[in-house]
Amino acid sequence: MSAKFILPEEIEQIRDRKWRREEILKIETASEVETLVEDLGFCLALTDSRTNLPSVYISVCGRRDVHSPRNVQKDFEMSLAWTLKDEVMQRGRVYYGKLCKGRAMFVAPRLVPFFNVVWGVPKNLEKENLSVEANQILKILRKEWEMGTADLRAEAKIENRQKLTKALDQLQRSMKVVPSEVLYQPKFTYIWTLSDARFPAKSSRKIAREEAVKEIARAFLQMCEMNALGEFARAVGLTRKEAGKANHVLVKEGFAERLATGIYRVKR
Repeated sequence: MSAKFILPEEIEQIRDRKWRREEILKIETASEVETLVEDLGFCLALTDSRTNLPSVYISVCGRRDVHSPRNVQKDFEMSLAWTLKDEVMQRGRVYYGKLCKGRAMFVAPRLVPFFNVVWGVPKNLEKENLSVEANQILKILRKEWEMGTADLRAEAKIENRQKLTKALDQLQRSMKVVPSEVLYQPKFTYIWTLSDARFPAKSSRKIAREEAVKEIARAFLQMCEMNALGEFARAVGLTRKEAGKANHVLVKEGFAERLATGIYRVKR
Protein backbone atom coordinates (compact mmCIF):
# COMPACT_ATOMS: atom_id res chain seq x y z
CA MET A 1 0.00 0.00 0.00
CA SER A 2 1.23 3.53 -0.75
CA ALA A 3 3.11 5.19 2.13
CA LYS A 4 0.91 8.30 1.73
CA PHE A 5 -2.32 6.35 2.06
CA ILE A 6 -3.55 5.61 5.59
CA LEU A 7 -6.30 3.03 5.75
CA PRO A 8 -9.31 4.37 7.69
CA GLU A 9 -9.83 2.73 11.08
CA GLU A 10 -13.32 1.70 9.98
CA ILE A 11 -11.79 -0.40 7.20
CA GLU A 12 -9.19 -1.87 9.56
CA GLN A 13 -12.01 -3.01 11.83
CA ILE A 14 -13.83 -4.64 8.92
CA ARG A 15 -10.60 -6.46 8.02
CA ASP A 16 -10.22 -7.48 11.66
CA ARG A 17 -13.50 -9.38 11.36
CA LYS A 18 -12.96 -10.80 7.88
CA TRP A 19 -9.33 -11.78 8.42
CA ARG A 20 -9.98 -13.14 11.95
CA ARG A 21 -7.64 -10.58 13.50
CA GLU A 22 -9.55 -10.63 16.77
CA GLU A 23 -8.96 -12.92 19.76
CA ILE A 24 -12.57 -14.10 19.77
CA LEU A 25 -12.42 -15.00 16.05
CA LYS A 26 -9.01 -16.66 15.84
CA ILE A 27 -8.93 -20.09 14.21
CA GLU A 28 -7.80 -23.36 15.77
CA THR A 29 -8.97 -26.16 13.47
CA ALA A 30 -8.62 -27.27 9.84
CA SER A 31 -12.33 -26.79 9.20
CA GLU A 32 -12.04 -23.20 10.42
CA VAL A 33 -9.19 -22.63 7.96
CA GLU A 34 -11.38 -23.98 5.16
CA THR A 35 -14.22 -21.65 6.20
CA LEU A 36 -11.77 -18.73 6.22
CA VAL A 37 -10.62 -19.56 2.68
CA GLU A 38 -14.20 -19.95 1.47
CA ASP A 39 -15.18 -16.63 3.03
CA LEU A 40 -12.21 -14.68 1.66
CA GLY A 41 -11.77 -16.45 -1.67
CA PHE A 42 -8.03 -16.82 -1.17
CA CYS A 43 -5.38 -16.10 1.46
CA LEU A 44 -1.74 -16.72 2.18
CA ALA A 45 -0.46 -19.49 4.41
CA LEU A 46 2.26 -18.51 6.89
CA THR A 47 3.05 -14.86 6.17
CA ASP A 48 2.76 -12.17 8.84
CA SER A 49 1.19 -8.69 8.89
CA ARG A 50 3.99 -7.13 6.81
CA THR A 51 2.43 -8.57 3.64
CA ASN A 52 -0.79 -6.63 4.37
CA LEU A 53 -2.83 -9.65 3.27
CA PRO A 54 -4.80 -12.23 5.24
CA SER A 55 -3.06 -15.47 6.14
CA VAL A 56 -3.69 -18.60 8.16
CA TYR A 57 -0.90 -17.58 10.54
CA ILE A 58 -2.45 -14.16 11.22
CA SER A 59 -5.85 -15.79 11.82
CA VAL A 60 -4.30 -18.29 14.23
CA CYS A 61 -2.78 -15.38 16.18
CA GLY A 62 -6.03 -13.40 16.14
CA ARG A 63 -4.50 -9.91 16.13
CA ARG A 64 -3.41 -7.21 13.69
CA ASP A 65 0.27 -6.73 14.40
CA VAL A 66 1.71 -10.19 13.83
CA HIS A 67 5.41 -10.79 13.14
CA SER A 68 6.98 -14.18 12.53
CA PRO A 69 9.17 -15.27 15.46
CA ARG A 70 12.87 -15.88 14.99
CA ASN A 71 12.58 -19.41 16.34
CA VAL A 72 9.51 -20.73 14.52
CA GLN A 73 9.98 -24.30 15.83
CA LYS A 74 9.37 -23.24 19.44
CA ASP A 75 6.54 -20.78 18.77
CA PHE A 76 3.09 -22.20 19.57
CA GLU A 77 1.17 -20.01 17.12
CA MET A 78 3.47 -20.68 14.18
CA SER A 79 3.54 -24.41 15.00
CA LEU A 80 -0.26 -24.52 15.05
CA ALA A 81 -0.51 -22.58 11.77
CA TRP A 82 2.00 -24.98 10.18
CA THR A 83 0.09 -28.03 11.44
CA LEU A 84 -3.22 -26.64 10.17
CA LYS A 85 -1.64 -25.85 6.81
CA ASP A 86 -0.53 -29.47 6.48
CA GLU A 87 -3.90 -30.85 7.54
CA VAL A 88 -5.88 -28.62 5.17
CA MET A 89 -3.51 -29.50 2.32
CA GLN A 90 -4.08 -33.21 2.94
CA ARG A 91 -7.87 -32.82 3.18
CA GLY A 92 -7.84 -31.27 -0.30
CA ARG A 93 -11.09 -29.32 0.06
CA VAL A 94 -9.46 -26.03 -0.89
CA TYR A 95 -6.61 -25.47 -3.34
CA TYR A 96 -3.10 -25.16 -1.89
CA GLY A 97 0.19 -24.41 -3.59
CA LYS A 98 2.82 -21.77 -4.35
CA LEU A 99 0.92 -19.50 -6.71
CA CYS A 100 1.03 -15.71 -7.12
CA LYS A 101 4.60 -14.42 -6.75
CA GLY A 102 5.64 -17.91 -5.61
CA ARG A 103 3.96 -17.60 -2.21
CA ALA A 104 2.18 -20.51 -0.54
CA MET A 105 -1.55 -19.79 -0.52
CA PHE A 106 -5.00 -21.29 -0.32
CA VAL A 107 -7.73 -20.70 -2.93
CA ALA A 108 -11.45 -21.45 -2.63
CA PRO A 109 -12.65 -23.96 -5.29
CA ARG A 110 -14.97 -21.37 -6.88
CA LEU A 111 -11.97 -19.19 -7.78
CA VAL A 112 -9.66 -21.96 -9.01
CA PRO A 113 -10.85 -21.75 -12.67
CA PHE A 114 -10.14 -17.98 -12.67
CA PHE A 115 -6.66 -18.43 -11.18
CA ASN A 116 -5.99 -21.15 -13.75
CA VAL A 117 -6.87 -18.83 -16.64
CA VAL A 118 -4.47 -16.16 -15.38
CA TRP A 119 -1.54 -18.28 -14.18
CA GLY A 120 -2.08 -21.73 -15.69
CA VAL A 121 -0.24 -23.00 -18.74
CA PRO A 122 -2.28 -24.72 -21.49
CA LYS A 123 -1.17 -28.25 -22.30
CA ASN A 124 -0.16 -27.29 -25.84
CA LEU A 125 2.26 -24.66 -24.45
CA GLU A 126 3.90 -26.76 -21.73
CA LYS A 127 7.01 -27.63 -23.71
CA GLU A 128 7.44 -23.99 -24.71
CA ASN A 129 6.68 -22.33 -21.36
CA LEU A 130 7.94 -24.87 -18.82
CA SER A 131 11.52 -25.94 -18.17
CA VAL A 132 12.89 -29.28 -19.31
CA GLU A 133 12.91 -30.50 -15.70
CA ALA A 134 9.31 -29.37 -15.15
CA ASN A 135 8.19 -31.25 -18.24
CA GLN A 136 10.03 -34.37 -17.05
CA ILE A 137 8.24 -34.22 -13.69
CA LEU A 138 4.90 -33.63 -15.37
CA LYS A 139 5.38 -36.66 -17.63
CA ILE A 140 6.13 -38.90 -14.65
CA LEU A 141 3.22 -37.69 -12.54
CA ARG A 142 0.80 -38.17 -15.44
CA LYS A 143 1.86 -41.80 -15.42
CA GLU A 144 2.20 -42.40 -11.66
CA TRP A 145 -0.35 -39.84 -10.33
CA GLU A 146 1.58 -39.21 -7.12
CA MET A 147 5.14 -39.51 -5.90
CA GLY A 148 7.41 -38.33 -3.08
CA THR A 149 10.07 -35.69 -3.71
CA ALA A 150 13.08 -38.03 -3.53
CA ASP A 151 11.50 -40.68 -5.78
CA LEU A 152 10.43 -38.00 -8.22
CA ARG A 153 13.95 -36.63 -8.36
CA ALA A 154 15.39 -40.08 -9.01
CA GLU A 155 12.77 -40.99 -11.62
CA ALA A 156 13.22 -37.69 -13.46
CA LYS A 157 17.02 -38.06 -13.24
CA ILE A 158 17.43 -34.54 -11.88
CA GLU A 159 20.71 -34.65 -9.96
CA ASN A 160 20.69 -31.03 -8.84
CA ARG A 161 18.28 -30.46 -5.94
CA GLN A 162 17.96 -26.77 -6.71
CA LYS A 163 16.79 -27.58 -10.24
CA LEU A 164 14.20 -29.96 -8.82
CA THR A 165 12.90 -27.35 -6.37
CA LYS A 166 12.82 -24.72 -9.11
CA ALA A 167 10.89 -27.06 -11.42
CA LEU A 168 8.35 -27.97 -8.71
CA ASP A 169 7.87 -24.28 -7.89
CA GLN A 170 7.29 -23.53 -11.57
CA LEU A 171 4.74 -26.34 -11.82
CA GLN A 172 2.92 -25.03 -8.75
CA ARG A 173 2.84 -21.46 -10.08
CA SER A 174 1.43 -22.72 -13.38
CA MET A 175 -1.17 -24.80 -11.48
CA LYS A 176 0.00 -28.14 -12.86
CA VAL A 177 1.17 -29.83 -9.66
CA VAL A 178 0.22 -29.55 -5.98
CA PRO A 179 1.54 -31.08 -2.76
CA SER A 180 -1.10 -33.51 -1.52
CA GLU A 181 0.54 -34.72 1.67
CA VAL A 182 3.59 -34.10 3.83
CA LEU A 183 5.46 -36.82 5.71
CA TYR A 184 7.87 -36.21 8.58
CA GLN A 185 8.91 -39.82 9.25
CA PRO A 186 11.21 -41.54 8.44
CA LYS A 187 12.28 -38.25 6.83
CA PHE A 188 10.63 -35.02 5.74
CA THR A 189 9.12 -35.15 2.26
CA TYR A 190 6.17 -33.91 0.24
CA ILE A 191 3.94 -36.17 -1.82
CA TRP A 192 3.16 -34.52 -5.17
CA THR A 193 0.19 -35.02 -7.44
CA LEU A 194 -1.46 -33.41 -10.46
CA SER A 195 -3.72 -30.48 -9.67
CA ASP A 196 -6.22 -31.90 -12.18
CA ALA A 197 -6.52 -35.00 -10.00
CA ARG A 198 -7.71 -32.91 -7.05
CA PHE A 199 -9.60 -30.23 -8.94
CA PRO A 200 -10.67 -31.83 -12.25
CA ALA A 201 -13.02 -28.98 -13.12
CA LYS A 202 -10.39 -26.24 -12.77
CA SER A 203 -9.73 -25.97 -16.50
CA SER A 204 -13.01 -27.26 -17.91
CA ARG A 205 -14.65 -23.82 -18.10
CA LYS A 206 -13.86 -21.54 -21.04
CA ILE A 207 -13.26 -18.15 -19.48
CA ALA A 208 -11.74 -15.03 -21.01
CA ARG A 209 -8.70 -13.64 -19.18
CA GLU A 210 -10.43 -10.27 -18.60
CA GLU A 211 -13.33 -12.05 -16.91
CA ALA A 212 -10.96 -14.12 -14.76
CA VAL A 213 -8.97 -11.06 -13.60
CA LYS A 214 -12.23 -9.22 -12.84
CA GLU A 215 -13.48 -12.06 -10.59
CA ILE A 216 -10.16 -12.23 -8.75
CA ALA A 217 -10.32 -8.44 -8.33
CA ARG A 218 -13.87 -8.80 -6.97
CA ALA A 219 -12.72 -11.37 -4.40
CA PHE A 220 -9.75 -9.19 -3.43
CA LEU A 221 -11.86 -6.07 -2.93
CA GLN A 222 -14.48 -8.00 -0.98
CA MET A 223 -11.69 -9.43 1.17
CA CYS A 224 -10.07 -6.03 1.81
CA GLU A 225 -13.23 -3.84 1.69
CA MET A 226 -11.05 -1.06 0.24
CA ASN A 227 -7.85 -1.08 -1.78
CA ALA A 228 -5.31 1.64 -2.46
CA LEU A 229 -3.39 2.56 -5.60
CA GLY A 230 -1.55 -0.51 -6.92
CA GLU A 231 -2.49 -2.72 -3.96
CA PHE A 232 -4.34 -5.38 -5.95
CA ALA A 233 -1.67 -5.49 -8.66
CA ARG A 234 1.12 -5.93 -6.10
CA ALA A 235 -0.75 -8.55 -4.12
CA VAL A 236 -1.27 -10.96 -7.00
CA GLY A 237 1.52 -9.98 -9.38
CA LEU A 238 -0.48 -8.33 -12.18
CA THR A 239 0.30 -5.14 -14.07
CA ARG A 240 -1.37 -1.98 -12.77
CA LYS A 241 -3.03 -1.53 -16.14
CA GLU A 242 -4.72 -4.93 -16.05
CA ALA A 243 -5.64 -4.63 -12.38
CA GLY A 244 -7.02 -1.11 -12.88
CA LYS A 245 -9.13 -2.20 -15.82
CA ALA A 246 -10.71 -4.95 -13.70
CA ASN A 247 -11.53 -2.48 -10.94
CA HIS A 248 -13.10 -0.10 -13.48
CA VAL A 249 -15.41 -2.90 -14.63
CA LEU A 250 -16.42 -3.59 -11.01
CA VAL A 251 -17.37 0.09 -10.68
CA LYS A 252 -19.36 -0.07 -13.91
CA GLU A 253 -21.21 -3.15 -12.61
CA GLY A 254 -22.09 -1.32 -9.41
CA PHE A 255 -20.08 -3.65 -7.17
CA ALA A 256 -17.45 -1.03 -6.30
CA GLU A 257 -17.12 2.72 -6.06
CA ARG A 258 -14.05 4.77 -7.00
CA LEU A 259 -13.08 7.13 -4.18
CA ALA A 260 -9.98 8.61 -5.83
CA THR A 261 -7.34 7.63 -8.38
CA GLY A 262 -6.66 3.93 -7.84
CA ILE A 263 -8.68 3.77 -4.61
CA TYR A 264 -11.77 1.57 -4.62
CA ARG A 265 -14.26 0.39 -2.04
CA VAL A 266 -17.08 -2.13 -2.03
CA LYS A 267 -20.27 -0.21 -2.74
CA ARG A 268 -22.81 -0.39 0.07
